[in-house]
Amino acid sequence: MPIIKSAKKRVRVSRKASVRNSKTRRSLRASLKLFAKSPSAKSQSSAQSNLDKAVKKGVIHKNKAARLKRQAAKRAKAAGVKPVKATAKKPVATAKKSAAAKKPAPKKAPAKKK
Repeated sequence: MPIIKSAKKRVRVSRKASVRNSKTRRSLRASLKLFAKSPSAKSQSSAQSNLDKAVKKGVIHKNKAARLKRQAAKRAKAAGVKPVKATAKKPVATAKKSAAAKKPAPKKAPAKKK
């Protein structure tokens, strides 16, 4: 057991992180096994979602996640699964408005001191 206060804290923090990481890793493995057992659009999207979460939390490397997603897509295509379309976001207007069309906000006079 560590004696130094900061070392004790690192033990506590690392213990919490390992529990959190093991939960993420377990759900990732479960979703990948479910997809491998019965490939469907729903199981594929959940597997990809869990892969993205694992990358975001730093449990696995982003290239590994990309490789696993590619393999899952390949298996889904071989099984004849149609991919789920992501909901399209509205495109952001890129055209800038002219300066003449936009009026500047009127300036307020400073309050008088008594």
